[in-house]
Amino acid sequence: MTYLLLVASLAIILLSAEVFTNGIEWLGKKLNLSEGAVGSLLAAVGTALPETMIPVIAILFGTGDMADEVGIGAILGAPFMLSTLALAITGFAAMVWKVKGKPRESMFIDRQVMSRDLNFFLLVYTVAVVAGIFSDGYKPFVALFLIIAYLYYVYKTLGCEGGRCEALAPLYLARRHPDPGIPVVFFQVIIALIGIVLGAHLFVIEIEMLASMWGVPAFILSLIIAPIATELPEKFNSVIWVRQGKDTLALGNITGAMVFQSSVIPALGILLTPWKLSQLGIICAILAIAAAGTVFLLLRLRGEIRPLTLAFNSIFYLIFVGAVMVLN
Repeated sequence: MTYLLLVASLAIILLSAEVFTNGIEWLGKKLNLSEGAVGSLLAAVGTALPETMIPVIAILFGTGDMADEVGIGAILGAPFMLSTLALAITGFAAMVWKVKGKPRESMFIDRQVMSRDLNFFLLVYTVAVVAGIFSDGYKPFVALFLIIAYLYYVYKTLGCEGGRCEALAPLYLARRHPDPGIPVVFFQVIIALIGIVLGAHLFVIEIEMLASMWGVPAFILSLIIAPIATELPEKFNSVIWVRQGKDTLALGNITGAMVFQSSVIPALGILLTPWKLSQLGIICAILAIAAAGTVFLLLRLRGEIRPLTLAFNSIFYLIFVGAVMVLN
């Protein structure tokens, strides 16, 4: 039954992600937002809800050191999974899905959007990680900086000009209407988000049951297994958009979530937990920074992001799995 529920939860997430991507594009069009803003803000924050809930619930409603351990692990795990596995899966998808019968040599992206997102991520995540290694005295100021930095990121993103969401497929809840109203668009987005959250929650429950049977430590569970499940919305949404040739939406969905997950959520962890990073946590953070830094550096040097560059980020994930096996 556990395995059947795992499959069912994946199906729920996949279906909900398809409905969500359709709805969020229409919402962006109705709000006259650029494609970059739709991907980096609306889609990113919306699909980040499942993994955001894990540390929030663990920190606010959990008790004892175990709750803090789960919370910190989930906070570190989300950006790590996004910068390694999520980007890698998107890269592999771009290598599989051809454009007009030809393989992609480069991702069809808005360079300004990608450069901004990766730059913000590298800054705020590094600050959050350094705060978990050194003195406690400045942590409240670090948390305030992270929140202000994200608000500034939102301001810059909304002010960024770019391609608008045009030539959209019909809204699923209003297929016969060429220009559906905002209420029905918003309703579809909410229904899809509920499906994503419920599907991811079911996946986490079943994964936790299996992990418990296998004797996996709580920190490892929260750092690796839970983020894999809860990051599925970003992965599915991005694969769907890559298939449609909407690479800025696909990557912005991931990089925007990386910024959110490395600023607002760590600020909560810094304020409400001891925020002391273990050896494994530090390794995880360094690999996340290295993965994102590699993509950012090559983007600045080449002026493009290649699918192979994104696929290469899977190496950083494998390195971390090796570190877990050695240290545990």
